[in-house]
Formats: sequence, C-alpha cells, structure tokens
Amino acid sequence: MSDTTVIDNRIRAPRPAHVPERLVRDIDMYALDGIEQGYHEAWKALQTSDMPGIVWTPLTGGHWIVTRGALVKEIYEDPARFSSEVIFLPKEAGELYSMVPTRMDPPEHTPYRKLLDTGLNPAEIRKVEEQVRAAAIELIEPLAAQGHCDFARDYANVFPVKVFMAMADLPMADVPRLSKFAQDMTRPPGNTPEEMAAALGAANRGFDAYVEPIIKARIGGSGGDIITRLVNGTVNGAPMPHDKALGMISLLLLAGLDTVVNFLSFVMIYLARHPEKVAEVRGDDMKLRRGIEELFRRFPVVSEARMVAKDVVWHGVELKHGDMVLLPTVLHGLDEAENPDPLNLDWERKGLHHATFGGGPHRCAGLHLARLEATVTLQEWLKRIPEFRLAPGANPIYHSGIVAAVENVPLVW
Repeated sequence: MSDTTVIDNRIRAPRPAHVPERLVRDIDMYALDGIEQGYHEAWKALQTSDMPGIVWTPLTGGHWIVTRGALVKEIYEDPARFSSEVIFLPKEAGELYSMVPTRMDPPEHTPYRKLLDTGLNPAEIRKVEEQVRAAAIELIEPLAAQGHCDFARDYANVFPVKVFMAMADLPMADVPRLSKFAQDMTRPPGNTPEEMAAALGAANRGFDAYVEPIIKARIGGSGGDIITRLVNGTVNGAPMPHDKALGMISLLLLAGLDTVVNFLSFVMIYLARHPEKVAEVRGDDMKLRRGIEELFRRFPVVSEARMVAKDVVWHGVELKHGDMVLLPTVLHGLDEAENPDPLNLDWERKGLHHATFGGGPHRCAGLHLARLEATVTLQEWLKRIPEFRLAPGANPIYHSGIVAAVENVPLVW
C-alpha cells in the first residue's frame, strides 16, 4: 500500500493587512471540498459551531464569504454598503460582467428593474401557464413510456429553456451556443483569475453579439414577445439606451438558460431518494402547490457576490472599499437558525426563510416564472410517473460556481 500525495497548486492571493489570520479559510467556490457528496451538503458542512460568520479565502482572487443566513440577508438588503457594481467572482471576471440591471445600485437600478418587471410580473406569467404546461407534457409523456431517462439531459436542460425561448421568440437551434456562453459565465473555466476573467468576458461579449441584431430588428416592433416589449419600453420616460438594452436582454438569456435548469435536477435527485416525500404530495395538489417554496428554500443554486462600497467595520470585522463578499444563498436556507431541521424537505413548513431568489432591490425578477415551471413540472410528472428512483449505481456529478449545476441524473420507474 502506498500513500498518494495530493498536490495543491491553486493560486492563492496574499492576505491583505486588514484581514485577521484567524478568519482565513481555504474555501474554493468553484471546487468545494466534499462536493462529490452533493453541492448543498458541501456548503452546509461549513456551518460548524466554530465557523465565524464571515471568513476570508485566498482562493478565487481572494474574497470574503458570509456563512450565516442572517448575514446573507443583511448584505442583500444593504446596497449602500454592499454594492452590485461587481457581483461575479473572481473580481477580475466580475468587472467584465455588464448585464443590466443586476450590476446597478439604486437609484439608477430602479427604473430598469421596473421595466424588467413589466414582462415578468405575476399577471404576465399567468398568461403563459398553458404554454408552459404544454411544453412539460410534450417532454414527459414520451419519457414516461420508456421507463427511464437522464433527467438533467432529457428534461431539465430542455424544458425551462424551451419555455424561455418561446417567450423570447428565439429559435431552439441557438440554444447550444447560448448555453455554452451561460456556462462560461457562471462556471468560468481557467486556473487563474485572469484566465477565468478572459472566459467570462468572452462569454459576455458573445451574448451581446447575439442579441445586437435581434434588438435592432425588434425596435419599433409590435410583437408580444418579451424582447420586443422590453426594447420598446422606456426608462425615466425615454427610450432605453442601446448599451443598457444589450445588457438587459443578455441577462434574460443568461437567467433563462442556467438557473431553473439546474434547480430542477437537484430537486429530482432528492425526490428520487425520498419516495416518502413524493407520496405525501402525489394525490394532494394543494399541498404540492403550497410546498413549492420549500423546494426553493432547500435547493438554492446561486452564489453571487457584492463589493464593499466604502470602508466599514461590519460585525466587528474591518472591510475595505473594493473588497468582495460572496453570498452563498444555500447558507441562508440551510441555516438551522433560520429553518429548523433544514436538510429535511417539509412540504408544510411554516415561516420558512431563504435567499434563493436573492433579496433587497435585486430580488430575482424571474421568480414567478421559476415557481410556475417547478409547479407544472411536478404536477405533470407525478400524473404520469407517480413512482421513480435513481438508477442503481447512479452517481450524479456536481459543479459549484456562481450557479451550481449537476449532470448525470439517471431515473428509472
């Protein structure tokens, strides 16, 4: 028997003078320790009794991480001290991210967000429910007949994307290209901050180049698709500036192609391993509908950041202007101080707390569509596939990043 030496050649930033050594932890948001056991489980393992509420990691360019739910919430709701000027890590990559209005702070952010909400508010989402349901049924029925599928590949990577592309009146043939851009932004490849920045910057430019001719073609149009409506909307009574239109439509594409896609697969892995949870809602549609928010509490996928807007002492820790602070939303929903027995999925949980959709002025504009897609998926799936499980020997592959992902989700029934 021989020992195997693991060589850790990850680039580490030097510890700034204002960072106490006692708060330094090696936490890699793109390669979490223990992630082979599950993305949420890997983050949750950090919430030990001796873990400070805020720590600093030298990895990914060097940045702070908050580890408690209350602190995640506090930062989301305090744009005056924690700016959205840079929200992606490493900072070198985040500085190249140009999507609107996520990279804005109030009051500049407010009119753009108001415009975005016109296409994604509850009344508008109710109008597309029939279309969303039809898309789910079209995918699920042939899967039900074959008795097995790779849920990530055959459903989760298709359904929300198909819904979004229809709402935007864009061809499905463009999805592989756009999905690659989304992946390179939310899980950028590279071994150094500079390499990751180059990948994210190229992907951001790719989105902009894709939407440029689409915006030009739809300016002045009267179509009912969400892109036409947004690019012909107004900001403070005036047409939206072209660069801001590029950023807003690119954001729509990014969000539509990478978040619900991954959330659904995490949900189905859990349900496949817990048939008793499926049995609780199989014949109780009202319980299922009420419990959808619990799914979002239990399976957050986003870890974005904020930039410290000015020097401040926050909860006894000195933060400097320009410091980056990572907000793993999973550490809000899975914090025992916020939700008792947090790893348990409780369809009837009362007073649940989470930051899955962010918070404050940047609370996710697409949350109503995400809730509809999750509800319709489970309703139509359980009608046709009431019992299912992970295939024997299944080994899902988890990826962490700005948006977490999972692949290889073989289900059988």
